[in-house]
Amino acid sequence: MDIIEYLQEYDRLITSDNVTEKIPKVAKFLKQQTSKGGSLLLFGNGASSSIASHAALDFTKQAKLKSFTFNDSALLTAYSNDYGFDNSFSRLLDSYSNENDVVIGISVSGSSPNIEKLFKTARNKQLTTISFTGKSYNNPVRMDSDFSFWVDSHAYNIVESVHHIWITAIIDYVIGKSVYNVSKI
Repeated sequence: MDIIEYLQEYDRLITSDNVTEKIPKVAKFLKQQTSKGGSLLLFGNGASSSIASHAALDFTKQAKLKSFTFNDSALLTAYSNDYGFDNSFSRLLDSYSNENDVVIGISVSGSSPNIEKLFKTARNKQLTTISFTGKSYNNPVRMDSDFSFWVDSHAYNIVESVHHIWITAIIDYVIGKSVYNVSKI
């Protein structure tokens, strides 16, 4: 592996998919929805679940947009055991969502059955969906999104890292700057 080529791939991907237009548009939309009482509901599997947790923390604490994830082990295992893993996120959405909420799904493949079903449930509930996906351009989650961010790569670490950069860029755009005090004692 050539490290220069590897890092150049990040350069190429970070500004791909019209993100310079999408990030401000999505940031403005998220502020509007939360000003109407909506929350951001973030979902992902594996490393994408960790990205969702980080995003929910910063959206809430730094950007002041109420945000939640659903990866608490007791909650997720109970819903998975009772409804099946493929239905767990959609059932959680049934239990926790309200009008004006925004569903954010993070999936490298864009074909995780639980995220696919989550987006179908969100559509039925008339909730707005935002996806962060990779691999195939025509993946089901991207195709069922109101706003989509797609990384043109099959490399999991690269896709996940680009997702993380884009999401934190949205957070900083909501805040209005990239350098700020995170603790006020």
